[in-house]
Amino acid sequence: MKTVLMVAEKPSLAQSIAKILSRGSMSSHKGLNGTCSVHEYTGTFAGQPVRFKMTSVCGHVMTLDFLGKYNKWDKVDPAELFSQAPTEKKEANPKLNMVKFLQVEGKGCDYIVLWLDCDKEGENICFEVLDAVLPVMNPAHGSEKTVFRARFSSITDTDICNAMARLGEPDHNEALSVDARQELDLRIGCAFTRFQTKYFQGKYGDLDSSLISFGPCQTPTLGFCVERHDKIQSFKPETYWVLQAKVNIDKDRSLLLDWDRVRVFDREIAQMFLNMTKMEKEAQVEATSRKEKAKQRPLALNTVEMLRVASSSLGMGPQHAMQTAERLYTQGYISYPRTETTHYPENFDLKGLLRQQANHPYWADTVKQLLSEGINRPRKGHDAGDHPPITPMRSATEAELGGEAWWLYEYITRHFIATVSYDCKYLQSTISFRIGPEHFTCTGKTVISPGFTEIMPWQSIPLEESLPTCQKGDTFPVDEMKMLEKQTSPPDYLTEAELITLMEKHGIGTDASIPVHINNICQRNYVVVESGRRLKPTNLGIVLVHGYYKIDVELVLPTIRSAVEKQLNLIAQGKADYRQVLGHTLDVFKRKFHYFVDSIAGMDELMEVSFSPLAATGKPLSRCGKCHRFMKYIQAKPSRLHCSHCDETYTLPQNGTIKLYKELRCPLDDFELVLWSSGSRGKSYPLCPYCYVVAHCFENAHRVRVSPETCSSCEAALLDVDFNKAKSPLPGDETQHTGCVFCDPVFQELVELKHAASCHPMHRNGPGRRQGRGRARGRRPAGKPSARRPKDKMSALAAYFV
Repeated sequence: MKTVLMVAEKPSLAQSIAKILSRGSMSSHKGLNGTCSVHEYTGTFAGQPVRFKMTSVCGHVMTLDFLGKYNKWDKVDPAELFSQAPTEKKEANPKLNMVKFLQVEGKGCDYIVLWLDCDKEGENICFEVLDAVLPVMNPAHGSEKTVFRARFSSITDTDICNAMARLGEPDHNEALSVDARQELDLRIGCAFTRFQTKYFQGKYGDLDSSLISFGPCQTPTLGFCVERHDKIQSFKPETYWVLQAKVNIDKDRSLLLDWDRVRVFDREIAQMFLNMTKMEKEAQVEATSRKEKAKQRPLALNTVEMLRVASSSLGMGPQHAMQTAERLYTQGYISYPRTETTHYPENFDLKGLLRQQANHPYWADTVKQLLSEGINRPRKGHDAGDHPPITPMRSATEAELGGEAWWLYEYITRHFIATVSYDCKYLQSTISFRIGPEHFTCTGKTVISPGFTEIMPWQSIPLEESLPTCQKGDTFPVDEMKMLEKQTSPPDYLTEAELITLMEKHGIGTDASIPVHINNICQRNYVVVESGRRLKPTNLGIVLVHGYYKIDVELVLPTIRSAVEKQLNLIAQGKADYRQVLGHTLDVFKRKFHYFVDSIAGMDELMEVSFSPLAATGKPLSRCGKCHRFMKYIQAKPSRLHCSHCDETYTLPQNGTIKLYKELRCPLDDFELVLWSSGSRGKSYPLCPYCYVVAHCFENAHRVRVSPETCSSCEAALLDVDFNKAKSPLPGDETQHTGCVFCDPVFQELVELKHAASCHPMHRNGPGRRQGRGRARGRRPAGKPSARRPKDKMSALAAYFV
């Protein structure tokens, strides 16, 4: 019996699909990685009996990264990352052993059916799975087709069974467009980020950011927020005056009238108009009108609109809203939440979805009425050709979902019901008055039929006092006429909803990545989220954007990224060459990078105004071994010690606390030792801030032992290392090696040493000048051993392996 391997994007999705296709008759067990389950059952495929194995990945199997030294900030000029630095695909989460897991499950299989999410990212994951599985599958017989792609938009019996009956092929062009985006973002983002992070952290102590990042999408996103901030700061309020009239309708009722001139900016002119009208006793009706109007029902729901409403009305950040929507989707409550489409397909079963809500305690009456009277044809929206709009796929209660998941589900369901409801109809009445030579107006609205606003009450027409029945020539006594002084007000900071709108309008990011970019500028301390989910730029965010404005405005404006997104879409459509788009875009940004480096002094001038130099920040902690003065401990990320007398900066281990260690001094260089602690119950290590080294070493090794033997060159203790047989990096399929981590050429490629750092090399010879110096090659005291000598590093508490 042949075997069909089926792969979904998440474990919960795999289980749901397997339950539907097996009709519940399946066996399940955990895979070797302990995270992904395997569900097995028998059935028919291509007209023959087969054994099905349904499993999953956990998002992307692979991630793109630089090779070897190009992954180390201090060994490579960032400019090399644009073209010279080779890249490779690495496992996105090595702990999951996803490649090996897929190969174990795929070995000996005859067919593979890919149930990855049906968007560009999902298409890319399809080919990551195929790269792992195809080499271990049984070879195809002749021209027999063995690779299939399932396309679906919801986890319902109908949609999943239809997808299984209409299998297609994965789209290589869409996968290539994702590869291009990944490589562009990696090369461009890393080059700019590494340069500006190292440059500014080497000068300023209160940036409070461990990473001063640049992103082709992230930076224009921040730019929108700072642009609004600049408008607020440059706003100059203007005083204006309006006339307000109040007329009596009867004993107990009065109407406030709006001045047809709206406002004037000259007080004397306003006073003149007031003088012309304040002595008038009556307001005469000049015209009346009554017109029936309609407030349109909403378009079908897409991702961007869902995120906007989640932020503005539900108080959920875009990233959190997206994660919540994805959980609702994998649990089968809603359809696929990543779509740009706002138009239901012609064969979409609107009535079927509506019937599922007919007994819901909150909206059963509205739904039953629609089903009995006949649903309204939805408005014609935009068909992006990706997925149907977001809709509820089954009924759920607040008790069942709870909290924010319920809020989002409730909104999606109400929105769906509203799209098949009728427009809200109301009567708008207008009365035009004349008081002396001036004209005034009042309007009122009366609801005729609430339509969709019954299910979306927040969209309803506000209740207003009904206007009196009158006709031209009627008069009403003027109760009051006065002049009001007001001022123009500045715009407010952008809300997340407004930012999402701007990003969509200018083509920054995709429906899936927009929440990520907004989350990034929040996490990296460029903006803070204030009440009403408004985004206020921090000092750092403002200075960065103003610096880009000063050096190269295209780095922050949305124009270039929008053009790149269009090229990426052309790759997805098979209309543009992947290599040409990649090469041209990287060439453009490489030129911009070189100009940015040469012009960095322009941004630095802004930094100097807003931030304090290292010497002026921090608090005294331990004594320098060179000048014996106190060095200052700078707690702001990244934490470090700075000696203002020697103009030297020493990095410290991060994500812990630092305090003085018994006032003891290092026997090698006379620096006072400090104690690093990882937490109240964590590990603590004393270290010398001048000569300590942290070694990141031996990935995939399952045993490391200290040998009694020492290195003949540096006298450091040798290490015995045993590697996993399947992933051994040793030459010739060796799994065991003994050597010195400092001198052995085999270990040199497997060990990353992080040294204490001296004064930042970028500031030795002025702004923008880069040198290839090592991080620990600072000046050392006369007569002291070099801090870079391995022998010294292995002495006196100087080396720690993590």
